[in-house]
Amino acid sequence: MAQTIQGIRGMNDILPQEGARWQHFDAVVRDWLAAYGYNQIRTPIVEATQLFVRGVGEHTDIVEKEMYAFEDSLNGEQLVLRPEGTAGCVRACIEHGMLYNQTQRLWYTGPMFRHERPQKGRYRQFHQVGVEAFGFNGPDVDAEMIVMLADLWRRLGLTGLKLELNTLGDSVERAAHRQALIAYLEKHVDILDEDGKRRLYTNPLRVLDTKNPALQDMAENAPKLAEFLGEESRAHFTGLCRLLDDAGLSYSLNHRLVRGLDYYNRSVFEWTTDQLGAQATVAAGGRYDGLVEQLGGKPCPAVGFAMGIERLILLLETQGVDAPRAVPDVYLVHAGEAAARSAFRVARELREAGLKVVLHAGGGSFKSQFKKADASGAHFAVVIGDEEAAAATANLKRLTGESGGDQQVVPQNELVARLSAAA
Repeated sequence: MAQTIQGIRGMNDILPQEGARWQHFDAVVRDWLAAYGYNQIRTPIVEATQLFVRGVGEHTDIVEKEMYAFEDSLNGEQLVLRPEGTAGCVRACIEHGMLYNQTQRLWYTGPMFRHERPQKGRYRQFHQVGVEAFGFNGPDVDAEMIVMLADLWRRLGLTGLKLELNTLGDSVERAAHRQALIAYLEKHVDILDEDGKRRLYTNPLRVLDTKNPALQDMAENAPKLAEFLGEESRAHFTGLCRLLDDAGLSYSLNHRLVRGLDYYNRSVFEWTTDQLGAQATVAAGGRYDGLVEQLGGKPCPAVGFAMGIERLILLLETQGVDAPRAVPDVYLVHAGEAAARSAFRVARELREAGLKVVLHAGGGSFKSQFKKADASGAHFAVVIGDEEAAAATANLKRLTGESGGDQQVVPQNELVARLSAAA
């Protein structure tokens, strides 16, 4: 016997028993995004490596050690499986002229890929929903996105999520802070871990995001970016906080919140939970006004966020939030050659009328078929034997509700009307 082939570590199968929760999540998200006027965009999972080197940042963890990068054997192009969605969305908008004298509210969903150490809530292939808005300068869209997420948690039935905010200022302000931060870190280089030393001159802001307990006091006392903010950056962040206050949202200010991508400026935010262990962040984003120009487009303000579907599904399970089970309207039971042909035709007519129908396959007695009908959760069983086929009738039996078990003979040409009225 040939050895079985296993799935790749960190790239998980989503099995049918999990599918109902994913489908429910997808349906809620689509209705939620439509309510805020966002339109879907679909981009490839394979992009040019340079897109993320320029967009995400050459010295970020993603580019340095997490990307699935490879060379196209046909033409030598350097390609990558997308590690995040924003850069590809911006690339598509520039390429198709979507940002010229117009605003855009866009969303996308799909798999992303990062070569990380797999653990619960953190996978090598993971799925995200991303939301991006282009052409809006003010803090109102930043606030709208944060309020949108609070609304989504309500729609999904999630509780206990916490919001953290920070502002990263603009490029000139960050450059001044960067120099002060490097000078400060150089005085503490003896206590920095290897990761901190590696980032000291390439990405010093990320040193402050360390999870190393021995470095917490050092990070807490480092120069704060807020001390270097100019008037416009302060006004933008003040406006954002005021709108969130008006919306009744509670939040905490976290001056060490920097996000892991270089393109962010001004407001950044994270929604976190304490119920998933180390993988606390379930949604995060912020403003990235310079990215469009950085990737070859004309200057365009932009803001967005992404949320991890696996983590949110896990949080739904942890909090015991039930997902509606998708069940058929009808399970069609049949026995006999003539009955099988009649049932096949009836199933097609019922589906054309918009009913969800499972047509029994594989033979078996009426008793065994009814067990499967009950297990399916269907509201009705339509039963056809050879006698019913000859008479063009069917036995209609309700399987659920107070009148479950009731059965009546119905002409086959009346089944659609009867079932549609009861569905």
